[in-house]
Amino acid sequence: MATRLAKKVGATTIANLSNIDYVYTKDPNKFKDAHKIEQISWKEFRKMVGDVWDPGMNVPFDPIASKLAEQQKMHVAIVNGTNIKNLDRLLSGKTFEGTRIED
Repeated sequence: MATRLAKKVGATTIANLSNIDYVYTKDPNKFKDAHKIEQISWKEFRKMVGDVWDPGMNVPFDPIASKLAEQQKMHVAIVNGTNIKNLDRLLSGKTFEGTRIED
């Protein structure tokens, strides 16, 4: 688990590469009124994903990892892993497209 490894090496930021550009309020493939979330607190994010991992669950960052990341005061960036230019911006500390989870 990336969050445990980050804790072990003292990292404070995790880049979570996904097939989505942002976390959304709802599934944008099913709901036209879904809104992208550019920044969200751990408290609000954890309300969205819950506290228990359920096999087959479809969430951008799993509940168990979210709890540990919040406890460790980590920053998580959820970005589309297929967009290499955007990933480069993230890794270079520049403005990127994606969702930032932090307090």
